[in-house]
Amino acid sequence: MKKILGITVLAAFIGGAAAIGGYKLFERNQTGNTISEKQNLYFANNPLKVTSAGATDFTQAAAAVAPGVVHIKTTYAASGGSQGSSSPFDMMEDFFGGGGRQMQRQPRAASGSGVIISQDGYIVTNNHVVENAEKVEVVLTDRRKVEAKVIGRDPNTDLALIKVNATDLPVVKMGNSDNVQVGEWVLAVGFPLDLQTTVTAGIVSAKNRSIGIIGREQQGNEITEEEYREYQRTGKRPERPANTSIESFIQTDAAINPGNSGGALVNANGELVGINSAIASQSGYNQGYGFAIPVNLARKIVDDFMKYGSVKRGYIGVNFIPLSADEKPKGVNTAEVSGLYVNDVVAGGGAAAAGIKSGDIIKKVDGLVINDSPDLQERIGRLNPGDKVKLGVLRDGSLKDITVTLKGEASVGLTANNAASKTAEVSKLGATFTPATPAQKSKLGINSGVVVTSVTTGKAFDNIGVEKGLIITKVNGQPVNSVADVQKALPQTRNGMVYMSGVTGQGAFNFSFPAQ
Repeated sequence: MKKILGITVLAAFIGGAAAIGGYKLFERNQTGNTISEKQNLYFANNPLKVTSAGATDFTQAAAAVAPGVVHIKTTYAASGGSQGSSSPFDMMEDFFGGGGRQMQRQPRAASGSGVIISQDGYIVTNNHVVENAEKVEVVLTDRRKVEAKVIGRDPNTDLALIKVNATDLPVVKMGNSDNVQVGEWVLAVGFPLDLQTTVTAGIVSAKNRSIGIIGREQQGNEITEEEYREYQRTGKRPERPANTSIESFIQTDAAINPGNSGGALVNANGELVGINSAIASQSGYNQGYGFAIPVNLARKIVDDFMKYGSVKRGYIGVNFIPLSADEKPKGVNTAEVSGLYVNDVVAGGGAAAAGIKSGDIIKKVDGLVINDSPDLQERIGRLNPGDKVKLGVLRDGSLKDITVTLKGEASVGLTANNAASKTAEVSKLGATFTPATPAQKSKLGINSGVVVTSVTTGKAFDNIGVEKGLIITKVNGQPVNSVADVQKALPQTRNGMVYMSGVTGQGAFNFSFPAQ
């Protein structure tokens, strides 16, 4: 009997030791290669004790989230402009926070917000908060200042991932933005107007919102009536940059101001549902609505940065026209008022391989109804090359499911290469340009124009506050449609000054600066 008891005790001891050892081994192996793994491990040991039941009270959610939202301060290389002068582009200051482009005492500095998403220092924020910064500094909740390294930036979604060398940081739990409902209470947490941690409340007023603020120099895949008629006449597909910008914002009336950029939009359970990115306002301050990037899209972007160092995107390979009740372009013969009308299929792309044809109307993606381009873009934006997506396609009056295997950038390489070959730098201005597309000219009512695709810190355009995405129509009175036109017109100065005309969605403008 004693022998049996001894064997039983020994077996129990060995089993317990094995269980503990196995758990420790599992724990070591689960440090996490992706944000999702890191979050699952962290919150398995640190459950979020927040409830939204009962009366409207956000104290628990605010207390849970605020420690994990940080203040990001950036500094930039000194630029040459006179102190105290104002930029001719003040009127076009971005919706975004961060101090705009107005000339300031040197060196220039700006600020925004960020959200800690892992205990070991990964922080998600907006691309525009850290873009071109010489130094990125994070102020933690306990007032410690830690320099951050930029892991990756994605201008196409306005997201960035940075990392600080710190451990045991408070983490904001990622939620599921697909579950967000219009009318649901949400909190915006960040550092607006250079204030300390600030929490505001509002409701979700819309989803899948596109406001045209990301990639303004990209026209995207939407084809104008003029281009469609030309395509029908010649059979030649319009040349344009590949549609890589993604806008499918969560819209909220929670107060968001400059400096909130990169901060958290959370639900009443204290779960992150969006990254605050922009405001729609006549003054540039809270007067209207705020817009946040869905967290399900952000999760894919940061995981790609951690795995690959860059974002891996999958493409369907179609050009389309969003349908509405408005008068449709000639050649689009359908009574449908919603969905995406496929007017061109990219040769060698995923859609072509799956059998999608011009004239098809995309009505669903993975069973979800598609009404406009943001509905599709955000869904596809979460996927990788090689992933499969089921599209509900209306053809000849009947709806059929077509499974498309997404392809990588090479599948739209012709378009991308064409765009790249037309982009060149003008060193005197410290900027690169690409010709404005016919669609952009038609939309803005102009006959000429080149789009500013990048601005070099410390050079002429940067010094006077010219932003990427602006369209220059004339240089020294000469219409410009290419980089060669710009270079040819530059020497034709008057009184040692360079004169330029341009246009934005807000209207036309003129400006000048000393020739170098």
